[in-house]
Amino acid sequence: MRFDFTEEQKAFRAEVEDFASTELPPDWDEKALYTPAGYGTIPFLEAQFKDLYDELLRKLGRKGWLSLGWPEAYGGMNSMMKHVIFDDVMSYHRAPGGDVSTGICAPTILLVGSEKMKRTWLPRIAAGELRFWLGYSEPNAGSDLASIRTRATDDGDAFILNGQKIWSSGAHIADYGWVLAKTDPDAPRYRGETLMLVDNKAPGITIRPIENICGIQSFNEVFFDDVRVPKENVVGQINQGFYCVMMALEYERLFVGIGAFRRVLEELVQYVKTTKYRDRPLAEEPLVRNKLAGLAVEIETLYGFYWRTAWLMDHGKAPEPEASVLKLFGTELSRKVAGTAMEILGPYGSLERGSKWAPLRGLISLGYLDSISGPIGAGTSEVQRGIIATRGLGLPRK
Repeated sequence: MRFDFTEEQKAFRAEVEDFASTELPPDWDEKALYTPAGYGTIPFLEAQFKDLYDELLRKLGRKGWLSLGWPEAYGGMNSMMKHVIFDDVMSYHRAPGGDVSTGICAPTILLVGSEKMKRTWLPRIAAGELRFWLGYSEPNAGSDLASIRTRATDDGDAFILNGQKIWSSGAHIADYGWVLAKTDPDAPRYRGETLMLVDNKAPGITIRPIENICGIQSFNEVFFDDVRVPKENVVGQINQGFYCVMMALEYERLFVGIGAFRRVLEELVQYVKTTKYRDRPLAEEPLVRNKLAGLAVEIETLYGFYWRTAWLMDHGKAPEPEASVLKLFGTELSRKVAGTAMEILGPYGSLERGSKWAPLRGLISLGYLDSISGPIGAGTSEVQRGIIATRGLGLPRK
């Protein structure tokens, strides 16, 4: 297995770099808040960026960059390596790229959706016309999705949906929900849930914002009151939704935003070179150099996992347990990056954006808060360790 990029892949990276440099607003660096592996500062979740993101999505769709890893038969390029190169470049620029629709919903539809569903939904997703939100968590069900209480009652050619979802990232700006509901409450555990696509404009849906720890509205709680969902919107088989969501979570765990790690490290290195402590640059402090060198090694290790996972997927292997390794290492590294940055910046690191004294535009304070969410979303770190132990190492569950 070699990680040398082909000339085609190098040319593609250059093309994406050029796009990011020319299509983003001149003041994007001042606006963008995206930090590595968090959930609260992702650009496309903020309502103020909706019009910009919609326009960028359509441009990316016209280039075919929202479906890079899909089979050619459905408009893709059948290249996960190009997909991760794209993700690397766009996240380095803290720019919107792929999202829930392109990175989670579409790959799952490709695996379990009917041919009609593929032909109906995939072209619109690839064109950047649709955005989805994930409807998994509930007030009493998070990591244990088999305990959800949202009900979908059979009503002929449709289901009638009632219940509540919470921590629903981006529901306030999306078009459809990717919703897991209980369709057979008497079925054995993991056997009575169904995954379905729910129109945000359907009567009976109420979306209420939740401001996150960073002071940004990215989360929502969503209520369903007798919402009618056509059965043709079911993803996979009825009562098999839990297994469909498990597949979708594998793809969600590939969402690392890896370029943002590289970007933060570069900014920290520049900061210590230009900031003095006791009349000499911080870069001359042995402890500072050691900490940054340690981060550099771990970020390179993360890139190794990243390229390897893409290579395996391009060679027909499902990303399991590799996706869990990537998610676990990446989100816990985001905590370490944020913590190290706060140590280096000292008291100034806690200053928020808007303060003239805040180093790096207040991103470090924001990133420190946001990094808390990374090891929780898409399955906690404990869940990932369990997957690696059982499915990766073949160890017993108990």
